[in-house]
Amino acid sequence: MWERSVRSVLLVGLMTICVGCSGQSGYRVSGKVTFKGQPVPAGKIYFMPDGTKGNKGSTGFADVKDGKFDTDLKGRGAPGGAVVIAIEGIDPSKPPPNANSEITATVLFPRYELTADLPSAASTKDFEVPESAAKGPTSSKKEAGFVSP
Repeated sequence: MWERSVRSVLLVGLMTICVGCSGQSGYRVSGKVTFKGQPVPAGKIYFMPDGTKGNKGSTGFADVKDGKFDTDLKGRGAPGGAVVIAIEGIDPSKPPPNANSEITATVLFPRYELTADLPSAASTKDFEVPESAAKGPTSSKKEAGFVSP
């Protein structure tokens, strides 16, 4: 009788673990990020479900290093469907001119955003951040690729 109770508890625990593991945490997205034709030295890329188009789920993300990113490497998979992609780029090899000693990197461009449709499967996607992104938004209207802070 006691053994049956232990087996039942173990079975329920195993089922709980399996149910927790079965949830989709997103799809792998990898690729390249360039700015002014050069690989972005460092930064982040985010894949946020576009709620305005009815997409829901968790935000995926990845580090950008030497112009490459992969959500499977210290990141989280991206949702499939309509997404807003946000890219941040820095150059850690040189601080900006006249910066104090606490600033150790140059921001290449303000957070750059665009929309896309991602497949509900692993995919590869490359991004070229336009040179105009370094200037940020130039008017009070929301421009393609920019979101006001």
